[in-house]
Amino acid sequence: MKQPAHPFRLPRSLDPDLARIRAYWRGLLRGDAEMPFADDLDMNALADLKDELMVIEVFAEPERFRLDIVGKAIGAPQTVGRFADEIAPKTPFEFLRAQASVTLEAARPTFFKRDKGTAAGARGYSRLLLPMWGDGHISLVLGAIAWH
Repeated sequence: MKQPAHPFRLPRSLDPDLARIRAYWRGLLRGDAEMPFADDLDMNALADLKDELMVIEVFAEPERFRLDIVGKAIGAPQTVGRFADEIAPKTPFEFLRAQASVTLEAARPTFFKRDKGTAAGARGYSRLLLPMWGDGHISLVLGAIAWH
C-alpha cells in the first residue's frame, strides 16, 4: 500500500553524513520490522559524528520531546534534558516539535532543511529524525544535523 505524502518527507538524496546515519538506523532493523528498537542504539557506532547527533526521548500523553543527548555542534549544554517546547525555536531547532510529531505520526524518518539566512552568521542546515521503537510505542528519536 502506498504511503500518503506527508510534510518533512525525505529528499531523493541526503548529505553524506545524514545518509550514513540513516544507513546505520536501517542496519539496526530486525526481521520485518519497519523501525529499529531503541535499545539497539549504540552511540559509539557513530562516535565520529557525535557532535552532530541528538537523542530525543518521546512522551506520549501529553506528546512531548525531551532532548537527552545533544551534540556540541547542535546546541548549548543547557539544552540537554530540556523539552523541545522549552527551547527557543531558533537555529537549529526551528520546527523541531512539528517534525518530531510528524515522525511519530508517520512512523518513519523525516527531514527538514533550512537555507542559509540573509542575516549575518545565519547558517543553513538539514535535520534528519529517525524513529525508534521501545515499550510498545515510538520511544526515542535519533536526530542528526548537517550544516551547509
